[in-house]
Amino acid sequence: MASADALDQPFDYIVVGGGTAGLVVANRLTEDSNVRVLVVEAGGDRTADPLVLCPGLVGAVYGKEEYDWNFSSTPQPTLNGRCINQARGKMLGGSSALNFLMLVYPSKGNIDSWAALGNPSWDFDSLAPYFRKFATVHAPPQCARDMVGLTYHDESLAKGDGPIHVSFSKGYNAANKAWMDTFAGLGLEVSTDPRAGRALGAFQNQVSIDPATKTRSYAASGYYTPEVAKRPNLVVLTETLVSRIIFDTTGGADAVATGVEIVGKDGQKRQVSASAEVIMAAGTLQTPQILELSGVGGRGLLEKHSIPVIVDNANVGEHVQDHPIVCQSFEVSDGVPSGDVLRDANILQALVGMYQGGGEGPLGQSTISVAYAPLVDGSGVLQAEAKKALFSQHESSLSAPGAEAGRRLVESQDEAAFQYILFPSQINISDRPANMAEYITPVLPENYLTIMTILNQPFSRGSVHISGPDIASAPVWDPKYNSNPLDLELLARGVQFVERVVAPSSPFGGLLKADGKRLPPLAGDDLERAREIVRQRQISVFHVAGSCAMLPRDKGGVVDERLRVYGTRGLRIVDASVFPIEPVGNIQSTVYAVAERAADLIKEDRAAA
Repeated sequence: MASADALDQPFDYIVVGGGTAGLVVANRLTEDSNVRVLVVEAGGDRTADPLVLCPGLVGAVYGKEEYDWNFSSTPQPTLNGRCINQARGKMLGGSSALNFLMLVYPSKGNIDSWAALGNPSWDFDSLAPYFRKFATVHAPPQCARDMVGLTYHDESLAKGDGPIHVSFSKGYNAANKAWMDTFAGLGLEVSTDPRAGRALGAFQNQVSIDPATKTRSYAASGYYTPEVAKRPNLVVLTETLVSRIIFDTTGGADAVATGVEIVGKDGQKRQVSASAEVIMAAGTLQTPQILELSGVGGRGLLEKHSIPVIVDNANVGEHVQDHPIVCQSFEVSDGVPSGDVLRDANILQALVGMYQGGGEGPLGQSTISVAYAPLVDGSGVLQAEAKKALFSQHESSLSAPGAEAGRRLVESQDEAAFQYILFPSQINISDRPANMAEYITPVLPENYLTIMTILNQPFSRGSVHISGPDIASAPVWDPKYNSNPLDLELLARGVQFVERVVAPSSPFGGLLKADGKRLPPLAGDDLERAREIVRQRQISVFHVAGSCAMLPRDKGGVVDERLRVYGTRGLRIVDASVFPIEPVGNIQSTVYAVAERAADLIKEDRAAA
């Protein structure tokens, strides 16, 4: 913990959470030497840890207390009673320190829906500059162009010089090429750069890897460099919990956030003051937890736990969204590259040696590929009438905030209802996994590739709430997957389409072993069997969002469009919990962009004060 003297003086801003969003905001605010900022992070500083820095060793951090909060859902009735693991980063850099490094971008229609939901200043054009601001984009190497094409890659969009390195890997192989060729043969060949706001088809996603060092580029390495850490106006506390926000309720209708109560490693509590704002960046599962422990939440829940009510807003911790992902693994023919070979300790050790010798080999790369697709089923792209007929059967279940916006996106022929991911190894799913490593550890003797089906606009809404009045008690996360039955119907149709991708006549199907094994051992050609595949093989893709949504308060909101918490002054939220509707694809890029814009909003409000 920092010295007592350093904490005795009020800070201008206290940032709760030194993760993906928190470090962005802290970096940008302390560019002004007159602004004093404290960051409080529950985890440690792992910026020199090879398990964090080496892209291919990420599986070794899951479930370990020093890296991962390792949440587990309540049992999910629609998933055969299974509990779903949720890895969350517990270290500087947060979940950007343990994600799969994928950099994809949302669509224009997707972000424009944020504006349409009551946030007029949050359309795609307003946010677009921030998608460039956070990144330094490296041109693809020629070997990548040769293997996966990249004819759509628009160099004019790579204008940023930001802290996060975004690159293409060199290790793409026959599976990546077959992926591209198969989707092209199905009429889904990308013709526009996805970063421009519109794309359908298979493409090679970028990754957050520094191509010079072959190391993970993430919030801590990018936004909290040694130079930034030396700023005298920035103090970072690690291994320290924020137990509650402190409010002054004597000055009028709105409670004023004046600081936080922290708990150090020794268990000692103390209070630290903020003269301007407390900025919440603890993430979708823990920002609402800290709000509720501080008296901001639903009256009934707070009174149940004997917490004085500061702001009665039952939307805190509600409307949680997450991209459901259905994982189907297929046995590959001999000689087809698969990450499952890493089950052999000798092979793994050899690859570690290659990496230590200068970042060479697969451990410094990512060979995941993706595809965006409109609403599809086993026959291909659904036509407008078929979509309309499907939604007409579920009219009564489209009442949640954002449901109509989601419907417009899914019904559009130009929007990606699904994201498909080519994952380079097997996925094994148990009823109650101890951690995420169980999902990705190869335990079966055969070699597999996995096709993952993601529903970009889920209609189900979950919740996350405190389980008691103590910060040490984990919140209860209930994603309520497929509680809106429309999600199951959409996912099942997406699974049906996978049969076309793996058909023996397709380039991708040609890589699979004839009569090879499947996980699960079911074909999704029949709609009911496809539903059962969803029940058995759906997990989380770790994109939880929306628990403190940016919406009008009477529409389910917790923050306004300047990210200020309703009913308070001096309290703002800058993480994925504010997303009013899920972005298309992996949300890493959107978290960075929102945090960059949040920093500008905070600066503007300070200048205007």
